[in-house]
Amino acid sequence: MSKADQIYRETCQEILNHGVWDTDRDVRPHWEDGAPAHTIKKFGIVNRYNLQEEFPIMTLRRTYYKSCIDELLWIWQKKSNRVCDLASHVWDAWAFEDGTIGKAYGYQLGVKHQYAEGMFDQVDRVLFDLKNNPTSRRILTNLYNFEDLHAMGLYPCAYSMTFNVSGNTLNAILNQRSQDMLTANNWNVVQYAVLVHMMAQVSGLQAGELVHVIADAHIYDRHIPLVEKMLKNQQYEAPKFSIDPSITDFYQFTVDSFRLENYQYAQFDEKIPVAI
Repeated sequence: MSKADQIYRETCQEILNHGVWDTDRDVRPHWEDGAPAHTIKKFGIVNRYNLQEEFPIMTLRRTYYKSCIDELLWIWQKKSNRVCDLASHVWDAWAFEDGTIGKAYGYQLGVKHQYAEGMFDQVDRVLFDLKNNPTSRRILTNLYNFEDLHAMGLYPCAYSMTFNVSGNTLNAILNQRSQDMLTANNWNVVQYAVLVHMMAQVSGLQAGELVHVIADAHIYDRHIPLVEKMLKNQQYEAPKFSIDPSITDFYQFTVDSFRLENYQYAQFDEKIPVAI
């Protein structure tokens, strides 16, 4: 089995066997029919993925990696908040009348700030430091801008990346305040594994470890039968990940710059309801 499958199974089993329910409290999310969307959760999950060993895409069901990458580029490369700039419809439910998700995600990464070396947005600052000051312990991004939360369609879930260079290896920590384990866990892992590979390649480094820290890792009540069914699926070996080696400019990557060879996955055709 892939390491991503193993980590996912262990995390879900830990939540299902030892998690805490919120059924005794009022909750913000609701299902499409208006019923409250309750969860069982664990606090403080930390999962580690060694990107030098394998690419962390699960095989228990298909993860649409090209759609994952498209959203990643929408946020980190285009720095966009306009849903029309995104190929998928994953953000439609949180869009405002103006067609944006407000001052969220890509918007925050694109705001320029004054530094001693000049004006940078958050992404360009990371790229600058990885090339010019790789020993820095201050290479990070933060999307959780309290001044702008009122103007966001959704408060950022995956809100912070910390990059750290050890020797010639780029490692990173993804901090996430909230994680819907069925709909979004491997989606986010794939995205930020790709981001580490991208940042490493354009900085002349090797991709190392992605550490995923989740404050509130939860499974929704209506998702439990689906998760339990999926965990029984056949598992396969991780596919081989490759990235176009000719690209040295972060802004030249496209969805087609990445390939997965021999990506096998179990069939899972269940309709997954999404809590809003």
